Amino acid sequence: MTSFDYDLFVIGAGSGGVRAARIASNHGARVAVAEEYRVGGTCVIRGCVPKKLLAYASRFHGEFEDAAGFGWTVGTPTFDWPTLIANKDREIDRLEAAYRANLQRSKVEVIAGRAVLVDRHTVRLADGRTASAKTILIATGGAPNVDPKLKGRELAITSNEAFHLKALPKSILIAGGGYIAVEFACIFAGLGVETTLIYRGSKILRGFDEDVRDDLTAAMGKRGARIVTDRTITALAKAGDRVRATLSDATTLDLDQVMFAIGRSPNTAALGLDAAGVKTTANGAIVVDANGRTNVDNIYAAGDVTDRVNLTPVAIREGHAIADTLFGGKPWAVDHDLIPTAVFSEPEIGTVGMTEADARTKYSAIDIYKARFRPMKYTLSGRDERMLMKLVVDTASQKILGCHVLGPDAAEIVQMAAIAMRMGATKADFDATMALHPSAAEELVTMRDKWVAPV
Repeated sequence: MTSFDYDLFVIGAGSGGVRAARIASNHGARVAVAEEYRVGGTCVIRGCVPKKLLAYASRFHGEFEDAAGFGWTVGTPTFDWPTLIANKDREIDRLEAAYRANLQRSKVEVIAGRAVLVDRHTVRLADGRTASAKTILIATGGAPNVDPKLKGRELAITSNEAFHLKALPKSILIAGGGYIAVEFACIFAGLGVETTLIYRGSKILRGFDEDVRDDLTAAMGKRGARIVTDRTITALAKAGDRVRATLSDATTLDLDQVMFAIGRSPNTAALGLDAAGVKTTANGAIVVDANGRTNVDNIYAAGDVTDRVNLTPVAIREGHAIADTLFGGKPWAVDHDLIPTAVFSEPEIGTVGMTEADARTKYSAIDIYKARFRPMKYTLSGRDERMLMKLVVDTASQKILGCHVLGPDAAEIVQMAAIAMRMGATKADFDATMALHPSAAEELVTMRDKWVAPV
């Protein structure tokens, strides 16, 4: 018998926390999870899932245009934002209910309200009660950033509010150049909103392969999204019923909405980490080892709150590994290498492994294979857009180091490539694989000519 109320107490019912709680309970542990907002976390409630639903909605505009080339006569389409948001909310409610049901089936106690650390084994709940636990897992995720020094910052929205706008704006300025900024720029542009993306750097999607960055920038421009680089927003002010944004080059823009998507910070403020002696970084991220353990040996952390690889599948695997290791007698750690990822832009990006630039710094010689072509669907529709397929290969071993795809269903294609790369596939393995024709993905196994940089 133990003197603790729980074997595991999880703070945060997002993807990582829910997975850890369920697995630990299924292993026989007594588990509780505390959540101050909604079960499901950022991904389910106001992140990946609703964002992709909005991305789907934004793509129908292009589908209607393309249909004419295939003999369809489509009347003038109309779009209703409140209908989309209501249907999205209904689906999110369904998913949250499913998450709660799964926790209930696993006999996990769900506590509504905030929990904060009192010491290394004790948490205080929102109603003033305290609970003790042998092990505590912090999985509180992250929150969107807005420059706290920006004049008029209260006039801006973030991705949190974008999912609940009462009306579709006629114009929007989005600050940022990462996943979230790019995806929302494509969403709003696809829905007919006059969209401007402003980024402080010279090129969007820092860290992605250069060809992918360049080709997406060009494609977004053709689809109506204006991209402004090397500039920032320096102030916001009321301009009647609109918002006036002053930029770093002293120009101004009057808009219906201004949205910030300049990154996210770990949700660790006022969590009692100091009281428990848990170390954090300068931006509040919880410091953990390869097994998710903090400097306090019975306190763990998983997911975005650690600010390592901030992706939902990573949080899920980290939570699972912690639960298996501590309560299942099956110790393992998450391998953060070769993580496939997607940007649900228009066109879509799917990527896994090294960029060309990274590979050139780590290998003495690399081979590049790439193809740009018009997807078959666009041959009849007449859309002026090309797909990109790119492989980065180690010359010596011929091992595939990186796979980068820009175009329709890129994420679906790269997920399969990631399996092959995880198994150590070489270019010869790709070459020996029979092509599936006609498909875009067949280009990955039919590219034979090495790309040579122009002199």
